[in-house]
Amino acid sequence: MIESESAMQVEETDAEPGDGTDRTDSPEVENVPTRQVVEFRLGEDYCAVDIDEVDSIVEIKKVTRIPRTPASVDGVMDLRGETTAIINPRTFLGVEGDASERDEQNVLVLDRPDDKQKIGIRVDEVLEVTDHPESRIDTDDDLSDLDTQGIEQQVSRGIIRKPNGDGLDLVVWVDIDAIIDQLK
Repeated sequence: MIESESAMQVEETDAEPGDGTDRTDSPEVENVPTRQVVEFRLGEDYCAVDIDEVDSIVEIKKVTRIPRTPASVDGVMDLRGETTAIINPRTFLGVEGDASERDEQNVLVLDRPDDKQKIGIRVDEVLEVTDHPESRIDTDDDLSDLDTQGIEQQVSRGIIRKPNGDGLDLVVWVDIDAIIDQLK
């Protein structure tokens, strides 16, 4: 299971637990519901999936194409002796360009106990594991004013409005179950 960088780091300080200097005592941290996601890049688009849905992140290896599979299935690869189906979410999310053009890519291996075989999502780059306040996640039923194919094809749970220095970046919060259901 992947853990966020902040959860893996142990800070060494002289502060005593409960003296108000550790981040977990802050009422702002405790009272604000958040979502922890893995953010990744597909072409120029930024996307995210729930951290609980990801088992591991691996580098892409040789992928063997399987005849008569949908265009969104790149094929299969051997991952630690287990056959893993590789899905290319670009077709569902309307991302331009071909994923195979890039030399360095990653696969988000999914943690779905009901699947008969492992499934991986091909991404251009894994960016970070982050927590987002739910107040910055737009999950309204009507997101049609946003021009994304992920919304149109109903494979998005919503949009994360991520602050940057100049304003907000829009991150598509991908619904893995919806993508896999469309493959069946």
